Amino acid sequence: MGTQDTGGRAAGPRGTGGRAQGTPGAAGRGRRFARRTGGRPAAAVAVALLALAGCGSDRGAAVTPEGWGTLESPSVTVAHPPAFEEQGEAERSRFNAAAATLTEGGRAVGTITVQLGFTEADSAEEAAIGAEAGIALGSTLKGQKEITVAGPEGRQEARRIDFEFTRGPDRVRGVIVTGLDTARKAYAVRVDAVKGRLADDDLKKIVESVAVG
Repeated sequence: MGTQDTGGRAAGPRGTGGRAQGTPGAAGRGRRFARRTGGRPAAAVAVALLALAGCGSDRGAAVTPEGWGTLESPSVTVAHPPAFEEQGEAERSRFNAAAATLTEGGRAVGTITVQLGFTEADSAEEAAIGAEAGIALGSTLKGQKEITVAGPEGRQEARRIDFEFTRGPDRVRGVIVTGLDTARKAYAVRVDAVKGRLADDDLKKIVESVAVG
């Protein structure tokens, strides 16, 4: 995942120099909430804690929008808009476990790729460091944030990395979702698209569809 070519290998980040700080989990938030609600009936506290555990911007399960396709790899799946065409094993880079391409006028203007085991990592944070290290030199890192993705036993910790780069006459927007699958191996789902070719809402749906197994 480390090239500027949207049809090539998917990549990862230049190191940002510092380590991201984790956010408290639902259990930690629940304990603080319980302390603040010491005088309330137990049932009310329990209901509130259930709501607290399920809140947030990430949904509980991955969703494939109606009419979309799905890229499947041994441990990660991700949905793609119908205009993206899935690449066969002979077409895609050997570094990609799955890939789909958006083509206009005979050239690729968007790609979605899945890489597995692309770096040695013990956490989503370390996977993100490896992913950033693979982003092509000259790219502009826009930021990294903590997210969660769907897993077989609930939401799994992940990182989202946003960046941009120039390819020929085009400015390309890139997003990487990275973390560890259930076998504790690093994965990276990368989306590259020439600006104006992929709607923000579709990008959001792609990210929300990522699931690990």
